[in-house]
Amino acid sequence: MTVQIKTIDLEPKRQTFGHIARRLGGDKPASRYQEATLDVQATDNFHYKPLWEPEFWAYDTGKTAVKMEDWYKPLDPRQFYYATYNIARANMNQAVERNFAFIEERGLVQTLSPEAKAAIERGLLPLRHLHWGSNMNMSEICQRGYGTAVTAPCIFSAGDHLGMAQIVSRIGLELDSQTGVSLENAKETWLSDPAWQGVRKLIEDSFVERDWFQLYVAQTLAVNGVLFDLAYKRLDSAWRDGVIPVAMLTEFMSDWRAEEGRWSDHVVKTVAAESDANKTIISEWATHWIDRAVEAARPLAAALTNENAAAAAGETAIARARALGLNV
Repeated sequence: MTVQIKTIDLEPKRQTFGHIARRLGGDKPASRYQEATLDVQATDNFHYKPLWEPEFWAYDTGKTAVKMEDWYKPLDPRQFYYATYNIARANMNQAVERNFAFIEERGLVQTLSPEAKAAIERGLLPLRHLHWGSNMNMSEICQRGYGTAVTAPCIFSAGDHLGMAQIVSRIGLELDSQTGVSLENAKETWLSDPAWQGVRKLIEDSFVERDWFQLYVAQTLAVNGVLFDLAYKRLDSAWRDGVIPVAMLTEFMSDWRAEEGRWSDHVVKTVAAESDANKTIISEWATHWIDRAVEAARPLAAALTNENAAAAAGETAIARARALGLNV
């Protein structure tokens, strides 16, 4: 008796979903990112306009002054959807856990001087509140924005800010031997320290911005581009001998800033390039919010290192905006 093994190639009746095929042209295979992103935005069959904002539908392109023929143009160059985002962040979290384990096993935090601990407590730990405010902003953009290509990465970014707030909180717990005292002190610093009040006012003012794309510009070009650049790149001298363990524990933030910047820059550049009107509007927004961020950061920079650090962060943000084609 002989056994013959044969293979049969079965051609699928179609390669992807109909709405994806209509957009890509023909019935072409689509990536998981494309299937999770393209034309997912709800557009029809709304029952009624929200009573709290009756001039708009729940998902409405009119909630921003900028106009796009297709809000699926600014695709995420990282091609993040739920699975790829979680895989990427799981890998980053493993690196963070290894760094915390390295610091804890060697007792590096305990070797810091009282002056260094005080500087870290004042200059770094209040950032947990700035990250929480950024989480609120990105969540707001997600719920008011239009087009899954933009709104989906925004909720991922909101999750990133929540994670970074937790990392900063863990640094505080390392400083105070898990008592939580440093976090209470950081909260009081955020609420009452004159050095932080400009930053707090800026992020709280952004909470009431109703134009979602202006809020996007404010968060990505000003808060991320100026305030977090100042905090994670230019204030190292503030805690002197604490710089090495702190740099290890905030490594995630540096990696995230570069990665998220690639996405947010692409979005701003694509939307600004859509029309001269868009470019003019976004340029005005970028100028306004970057200038405000620099002014907000001056007292913090002056208190922790020197006022020139705020100006340097502002110059970097302006150069970045100009590279995106904006007139700032």
